[in-house]
Amino acid sequence: MTSDEPQVRTAASPRSLIHHRDFRYLWGGDALGQLGAQLTGFVLPIFAVSHLHATEWQMGALNAAETAAFLLLSLPAGAWVDRMRKRRVLVAADLARAVILSVVVAAALTGHASMGLLIGAAVVISTFSLFFDVAHQSYVPGLVGLDHVVEGNSKLQATQSVAMIAGPAIGGVALRVLTAPLVMVATVGTYLASAFALARIGHREDLPDPASRRPLRTEIAEGLRFVASEPLLRRILACTSLGNLGGAIGNAVVVIFALRTLDVGTATYGVVLSASAAGGLLGAVLADRASRWVGPARIIPVSAAFTGLSYAITPAAAIVAATGAGPTLVPVVLVVGGFVFNLAVVVYNVAQVSFRQRLCPPALLGRMNASARFIVWGPIPIGGLLGGWIGTVWGVAPALWIGAAIMTLGALPVLLSPLSRMTELPVPARD
Repeated sequence: MTSDEPQVRTAASPRSLIHHRDFRYLWGGDALGQLGAQLTGFVLPIFAVSHLHATEWQMGALNAAETAAFLLLSLPAGAWVDRMRKRRVLVAADLARAVILSVVVAAALTGHASMGLLIGAAVVISTFSLFFDVAHQSYVPGLVGLDHVVEGNSKLQATQSVAMIAGPAIGGVALRVLTAPLVMVATVGTYLASAFALARIGHREDLPDPASRRPLRTEIAEGLRFVASEPLLRRILACTSLGNLGGAIGNAVVVIFALRTLDVGTATYGVVLSASAAGGLLGAVLADRASRWVGPARIIPVSAAFTGLSYAITPAAAIVAATGAGPTLVPVVLVVGGFVFNLAVVVYNVAQVSFRQRLCPPALLGRMNASARFIVWGPIPIGGLLGGWIGTVWGVAPALWIGAAIMTLGALPVLLSPLSRMTELPVPARD
């Protein structure tokens, strides 16, 4: 495999990325954007269930709309991002999401909100989120250097976990005194603040010579060909895609499960999500150490095995509720399942994303990440629709059990691979 060395030199500190000025702006912008995304992800489904009286099928459609772009546009998005300055893509995506969400807020405040509007807005927001995510993952290696990729990903995962804790907690408290549309106003502000922070990054990228560009189809094929040519990467992406399919089936109905089946109040549900997300924060803190203890290769199948098993604890809460255990124990069960699940997912993501970034030539990063996103995120909208259908026909608890089963089986591609017997991940030599 041949590739050119990155043309951009970074100023990454040999000690810690905390001393890296541009990474601090990326980190801060990501923190604000993640907080806004978590607030939106918490408030919108509750608004749909509580105020718009959404059905299981409508919630499945909303869940599918939130990731539809990853199925429809991932492949060309990677090629486009590789032709652009990634910092500009990040800023533009933040600004666009703020505008679209403002339209939803205005409609809700004036009484014109509908499930059709929410689903349509979710499709548009998912499009800009796609470009943000592809550019974000492709930007980190060039910004901080390959020696700091794991540290950078761990810090960004920690930020996401903190946002997952703070977002539902803030949203749950805010919904006691404010309406859902007013809470969403705060999200618009976080997107704008994120764009401002990202715009202050001083790092400059050298774009490929436009004369060297080839047809879009050719460049897309290169990304797919790279992904298909790496046996371990194929197994990792198979595991992740099956896990995402199972998770999407369950996530389509989990809000209905909590608010209607278990009769957990919105404030309590916010506390449950926040406490569960603390597992992700612990996972981000321990990801680097866990990789060293278990081995950067073996940690991938180990953490994958825990995701599906821990996700099954959520539907088990219905069994606990049926015993008459009362309103105290049911939230505890939800927290335990969510805590272990988020811890395992974050450890897994740090390990597999860092492997992908180290493995791929810099010039292919955007297309590789987009190809990977197409494979692992493409099943999510399909899973959302399946979850809505299963919830309508068989019930929300069976949908959650089916999602957990698919997620557990999804770990087999990595459990039954050489990764389980390896300690170090191979890094192909580059000429």
